[in-house]
Formats: sequence, C-alpha cells, structure tokens
Amino acid sequence: MPAEWAPHERTLMAWPTRPELWGEQLEPARAEYAQTANAIAAFEPVTMVCANPAEAAQARAALAAAVEVVELAIDDSWLRDSGPIFVVGGGRRAGVHFAFNSWGGKFEPWDRDAAVGELLVEHVGDHCYKAPFVLEGGAILVDGEGTLLTTEECLLNPNRNPGMSREELERGLRDHLGVETVVWLGQGLVEDRDTDGHVDMLAAFTRPGQVLLQTLEPGAPSHERMADNRSRLVAAGLDVIDLPLMPTVEVAGEPVAVTYLNLYLCNGAAIVPLAESGDDAEALQRIAAAFPDREVVGVPGRVTAYGGGGPHCITQQVPAAG
Repeated sequence: MPAEWAPHERTLMAWPTRPELWGEQLEPARAEYAQTANAIAAFEPVTMVCANPAEAAQARAALAAAVEVVELAIDDSWLRDSGPIFVVGGGRRAGVHFAFNSWGGKFEPWDRDAAVGELLVEHVGDHCYKAPFVLEGGAILVDGEGTLLTTEECLLNPNRNPGMSREELERGLRDHLGVETVVWLGQGLVEDRDTDGHVDMLAAFTRPGQVLLQTLEPGAPSHERMADNRSRLVAAGLDVIDLPLMPTVEVAGEPVAVTYLNLYLCNGAAIVPLAESGDDAEALQRIAAAFPDREVVGVPGRVTAYGGGGPHCITQQVPAAG
C-alpha cells in the first residue's frame, strides 16, 4: 500500500444518503461534501458514488464538471472505511476488498456498503483481492515504506474480528497490504463517537518516519490517551510533531470536536477541515509547515465532523498504477 502522498490517479467519494445519521443536517452535509470534492478536483480527478438517480442529479448540479458521478448501491457515505484499499507493485495495481460491518454493527443496514468495495475496484478496471477479515481504511495509516499505524481500541475490539488475535491481525495486514512493521497506538479520541478509535482522527504521516499527532492540554478528555500514543510513537523510533489544536463547535445543538488531522493528501495539496473557529489559521500554518511541498486548502468541516469524520474519512485514494 503506497503512502497517501504518492501520486494518485483519482479520489473516490460517496454522496451522503443516510437520513437517520444526518437528520436535518443532510443537506448541509451534502454541501460540505461537494465543497470538499470540488477542492480535490482542482488537483486530481474525483469519482462521486451516488445511491440513486435523484441523488446523482443533485450531486451533478453541485459538483465541478471534472467530477465523475456514478450510481452504485450504497448505505452510507464513508468510503475511507467501506471502499477498497489499493496496492501497487511491479508496475501493476490491485484493489483489496476487506469485510465491512458498519463499525461493529452500529448502523443498519450495511450490506450495500459491504459490497461496494469490490464494485469500485471493477469500476477502475483492476483485479480485486478479497480479505477475510474486517478492516476500515480509517483504522490504519501507512508510510509507503512498510510501517503501519493503528490503535488497539479499534483493531482489537471484539466487535470487529473477535476470533483473531493481535498476531493474526498483523499477519493479515502484512499479507494484504504489504506492510512490514505494525505500530500499535492505544486508544483514539474520547470525542470519536462512532469508530472505536480510528487512527486517522488523531494522526497523519508527513513523511516516512514522521507523524503529525493530536496533543491536548492536561485536563482535556483525551489528554492522557494522546500522551500515551505519543510515548508509543517515540518508543517505535518515529519523529513526532505535535498539533495541540482541536476546537469544539456546536452543530444541531450538540458539541462536536473538529480534528484538523482528518486531512486528506491529494496530488499537490492537503485538504484540511475547518471549524470556523479562532484555531483555524494557526492549524493551517502548522499543517503547511509539516507539508512544505503542498498547497494547504481549508474546507468547511463542522457538519462532516458532526456526522463522524472529516475529509480523510469521506475519501479514498486510487494510487497511480506503477
């Protein structure tokens, strides 16, 4: 599995479609997804998956002309987790379709999301390998040189693969993603309500051997968890850059944490969620310093965070073959 900063052929996304999740925020969510897709489309092609003709027409009207709109059966709009993960080698590319159970059975139904990964591999014309265990793309980060980050809270959670040990999961990751070293962090953010500790909510590789990490002041709900994760990264020999910013905003009457680290790296840019708070400018500056060769583009992120994620959660890269 190549690093996210490796050249992409395109980005995959899906149009928000589950009213039970979004409630009155469904249309604002669609507006944020469209703004994120259009920001990415300025740098690389985007394919937007829509569940039905009416939603495809709505998406087409909101999206830049360069965005491809396709109709495929889906239950939800988080392709980082339900979509395929692509691997490359020997001048070829293939898609790996992992089992998906809606973050441990949290949202029903999920049968269409569990099938869409294979359909998307077929759509881009690649061979599909099926992995016999549950894995969401947001549960892992890779540096493209053999190191993978994940959290014990998610991958060892009995609601994912109750019959698999840590050693068996590591073997599965090596076999299907070509990684060599698995670095286990402990827990994810307390504020992460749905994913049981996805690592892409709290960290991002900036280059091989270096991680941008969410850190928080003592007294913050996730402070001890993030301090423990920092210690584990250092013990694994990784360089850590701290990002001590994670504002909380109100959406639909609920407090929502916006994590800037749920950013997405596309060709030449870093797409960063904005909280529309006083922390945005400093966060963009810190991220720009961590990715000096990329244009840093902020996109609205409050409603997507209310739904459970950010630009990284709603995208999946298709790396350039070879």
